[in-house]
Amino acid sequence: MKKLGWVLSGLAALFFLVDSGMKLVKPPEVVKPTLELGWPESSIVGLGVVLLTCTLFYLWPRTAVLGAVLLTGYLGGAVATHVRVGGPVFNILFPVVFGCFVWGGLWLRDERVRRLLPLA
Repeated sequence: MKKLGWVLSGLAALFFLVDSGMKLVKPPEVVKPTLELGWPESSIVGLGVVLLTCTLFYLWPRTAVLGAVLLTGYLGGAVATHVRVGGPVFNILFPVVFGCFVWGGLWLRDERVRRLLPLA
């Protein structure tokens, strides 16, 4: 169970680390869609720093719950942005799926979370 939790957490974290790294580098493939979503180019690096920080909190066992809460907020912002611009259903549901990976992975790997959120 713990291994599966780390696999789910690792998949989500890998995606977030790559995404935050791309935001810090700001290639055209990141800038153009960000502008199309209505975000100013000046916000891209800040979003990358926030995402990187949240992800590092999530990966560190002692602060994993805080990281999961912060990542949930970040992902909620992504959902809201795509809903606001009338994006396709895939773009709206993609952050929701990653939120499930974040919390599912944490639930599987951390007994404290399982005690707080029992499924049975």
